[in-house]
Formats: sequence, structure tokens, C-alpha cells
Amino acid sequence: MIEINDLSFTYPGAKQPTLKNIHLTIEKGDFVAIIGNNGCGKSTLCKTLNGLIPRFIMGELQGKLYFDGKDALTLDISEIAKKVGYVYQDFENQIVCPTVYEDASFACMNYGLENYEDNVMNILKVCDLYSKRNDYIWQLSGGQLHLLALAGSTALSPEILILDEPIAQLDPKHAREIYEILKELNERYHKTIIVIEHHTEYIAQYCHHVILMKDGSIMWQKPVKEALTRVEELESCHIFPPQITRAAKIMQEKNLLDSNTLLPITIEEGQNIFTKKKHMTDCTHERKVQEKDERVVEFVNVGLQFRSVKGEPYQLMKDFYLNIYKGDKIALIGSNGAGKSSLMKMMIGLLKPQVGYVNVCGEKTKHYSAEELSKHISLVYQNPEDMFIKDCIRGDIEFAMKERHIKDYKDRAKKLIELFDLQDIQERDGRLLSGGQMRRASLAIGVALQPSILLLDEPTANLDIATRKEIMRTLDILKDVVETVVIATHDMQLVCDWAERIIVLSSGYIVKDGQRHEVFSDKYVREMVGIEPPEIFKMGEALNIRCYEIDEFVSAYQQEES
Repeated sequence: MIEINDLSFTYPGAKQPTLKNIHLTIEKGDFVAIIGNNGCGKSTLCKTLNGLIPRFIMGELQGKLYFDGKDALTLDISEIAKKVGYVYQDFENQIVCPTVYEDASFACMNYGLENYEDNVMNILKVCDLYSKRNDYIWQLSGGQLHLLALAGSTALSPEILILDEPIAQLDPKHAREIYEILKELNERYHKTIIVIEHHTEYIAQYCHHVILMKDGSIMWQKPVKEALTRVEELESCHIFPPQITRAAKIMQEKNLLDSNTLLPITIEEGQNIFTKKKHMTDCTHERKVQEKDERVVEFVNVGLQFRSVKGEPYQLMKDFYLNIYKGDKIALIGSNGAGKSSLMKMMIGLLKPQVGYVNVCGEKTKHYSAEELSKHISLVYQNPEDMFIKDCIRGDIEFAMKERHIKDYKDRAKKLIELFDLQDIQERDGRLLSGGQMRRASLAIGVALQPSILLLDEPTANLDIATRKEIMRTLDILKDVVETVVIATHDMQLVCDWAERIIVLSSGYIVKDGQRHEVFSDKYVREMVGIEPPEIFKMGEALNIRCYEIDEFVSAYQQEES
């Protein structure tokens, strides 16, 4: 059991404590989700549980922390490591060995444990990595690397497992795999599981209790059903309740559903509450997409392969063709390792195909450096902090223009700062901003050279509801700044809300290219690639309603009333 009494923590130089008078009890064998807006103290709390605070992250710590009655703050870090396993949000940084088996064994070997091999092999089986045990880590997909980080954290058989945003960078298929493994570890091996999570649909299906944090304090700790049906309170804390729950709440307010009905939190519960239509009801509002004919990017007979340490080179793409047109708003989707990042890297010139060519704005990328191509095309990274190299946002926005001797770079930077609403933070270090501020700043940096094509890698990953809405507003701004935008994402709601064209990749091939109704209605493609449409779409499918948004779902029942 974990007991926390009156715990507070303040980072060096901070004016206010990040954790404020925390009182909390987590029972042994529980499966708990910690939720709250970005910056509320979730990660800081968990880093206190695993001993990083105050042993490696300095600051002022007050209060008490107990594991099964023992004062955890007096335990040696090696003792805590046996008690608490941790998978970080940037999980790749905790993988330290060249092969899967070596990395999963690292903690056991570091402790000098005898006869650890059986335990490591067992955890590799649980994490579905046994067949990969002799592979090098660079041969793994992003999802498999995440599973390896989990295996390495579990090898010492800790009683408590903490995962910070476990599925933020994963496609839906691998996200489901992670949670199924956590479920097995919880139910079969009786591990206490703690996840920091924004995706409430996974919380609804897998967790037992929910802890809500706000401004460094614990607001409440409740059973999952009670927690996720507190719609107004969650939304006020910038948390998305499950789409099904929000739809039912709206229907109660519109007298389309009995006010005494318990709000559903899963599709299964929704099927028992919502009325199924006899015939398919289509409530979608499909966008009219204008035909485009001016090509700005061409992939012609592209072949791309990577050298392998052992065996033949890995062939990612072969005979690959793709045209991107001026004015396209494209969502690039597919499982981890499908080729999305490689596609973008070829467009900006960081990767050169061995066969065929990539043409960007009339120039073959193999003849130009990435710097030379940057006048046409720009990439905003998944981790926005990677875009910051100066000690203030204004300096970062000015940097590329200044280096290229653009005469009016200061005026241009000023206009971008105003456009992306960065006036109040322009003198601050980008790495110290909130998630939404970093995203806005990175977009301003990305368009500073006035590229005609902008590439965005996972722009809404790890974001709460308020920050996500902020990014959606910023994407609307882009239509007046950049002609063509391509987004690589696992966020299917973003795909439905924003994209006019969806390209589905699988193992380096395009398996679907069309609008949302063409992609999400194709169950074969969804199953093959592991695409999971928004939860409200799946709820609608079960009830003979075609919809992509909550308002469309509700309108199906409003039409019936009218």
C-alpha cells in the first residue's frame, strides 16, 4: 500500500510549490489513472514515488511517503528500484543496451541477481517480445521499443509499476497491446499499476480508480465509473471525458435521454442505453474538397532501404508513388514503423532514396541539401523542445532568417509573434513553456522561412483538452500562412476534424488514399493497419448511425424527435 501524508514539493527557484499538501492512499493491487491538465503536477508526484525526487531532482520536499508502512524517503534508491518500476514518457532514453535480451536483463545484472534468465524470458513473453529477444533495439518499431522499456522496468518484479503517458506516441493497435499487458500484470501478477493518462476511453476500459489533480493538489480519488461521469468537473479541469459519456450528457440536457439514466463510459454500456436505428442514419457533414492539379511533391518509383547490422538491408519502400498537390490538407496515418517519418524525412531531404526520386516544388531532393530545400518545405518535430536552440522564443523565430541574411527578419519575426499570440512569452526560454505554448512557438519557427509546404509530426500528442483546442485554433491560422500542410498523427479525432485527404500507410505502401468516409468505412483497411476511429464513430456503427463528432451523433436522435 502507498500512503502519502501532507506532501509538498517546490522546484529550485520556483515561486509556488508544484505539489501542495498531498494526502493519498493507493491500495495494493489497484489499477489507478492520474489525470489533470498539463502542468498540474502529475509527473512530479510520480517521480516522488520512484525516488527521483528528492534524490536526483533537487528541491524542497516536505511531508511523508510510506510503502507498506515503511518510510520511503529513508530508503536507499536501490531498494526503491526493486519496489517501483517506472516507464517514462520519453521511454527511449531508458533503453541502454544493444539487444532486446540484454536490455531486459540490465537491471537484474546490475543487481547481480542469480538465475534471473527465466524471469527475463517470462517477462519478454508477457510483453510479446520473446521472438525478438536476439534482435538489436534499432530493429524494433516504436511500439516494440515501448514494450521493451516496460519489460526492463518489470524484470526486477517490482510491486508497483508507473507509466507516464504510456500510449501518447503509439498507434491504436500498439496502445491496446500496452493496456492488455498492463491488465495481465495487474490481474495475473497482482501488480499495482499507476498510469498518467489523457485518453479517458482507455481509463474507462482498464482502470479501477481515478485520481484528479489540479494546481498541484488532489481534488479527489474515485472509482472509474463515478469519476468519468463527472463531466462538467472534468471539462473544467481540461480533461476530455469519454465521447460516449459526453454524448449522453448532452442528450440528457436536450431531454433526449432520461435524466436518471446512468451515463455510459464504454461502447458496451452505450449499446444498452442508446436506441439502435433500424436503418443506417447518416448525420455526417462531408466537406466539399476542391479539385487540385498543381503538384508540389512527387514520389516517383521510390525505393528506400536501410543498412542492417546483420543480414540483408531492410527494404522499407519499393516502387512507391505519391503526388501531393498545392492546397492539400493531408493526414498521414498508419501503425508505428509504417513509414510516416521516413516519408517526411525524404521530403525535407534528410533521407535520399536509393531508387527513383522525390521532387519538391520542381527540385529533385537528391541534388539539394536539407538547408537548400528549407526555402520550400519545413518540418515541425513531434517534440517541440527540439526546435529551441536560443534562450528566448523571439531569438528562435529569428534564427533561421538571420542565418540566411533576410533583411527584414526582425519585422517578420514580430508579425509571427503576433500571429501566434506569443507576445507575452517572446523573451522566455521555449524549453520552459507549457505544452500549448511550446507547440505554438514551434509552429512559428516552422513557418519563419515562409515555406509553401509545412510538415507536422504528432502536433497533439500528450496534450490536455485546453492545449489541444489551442493547437486546433493554431492550425486554422496556418491556412493563411502556408499553402500545403501534411500532418503525421495517431489522433483520429484530429484526422476527422481537420484533414481533407487521408493517406494510410502500411509497411511502406499506401493502402488507402481518400477522404474520411472512404477510409473509416473500409473495415478491411482498418483491421489490417490497426486504425481505431474516434470512439463516437464506433458507437455510431454499433447503432446504425454514421457520425464522426458528438454533435452529429446527437443530431441522429434530434431528427427522430422532430
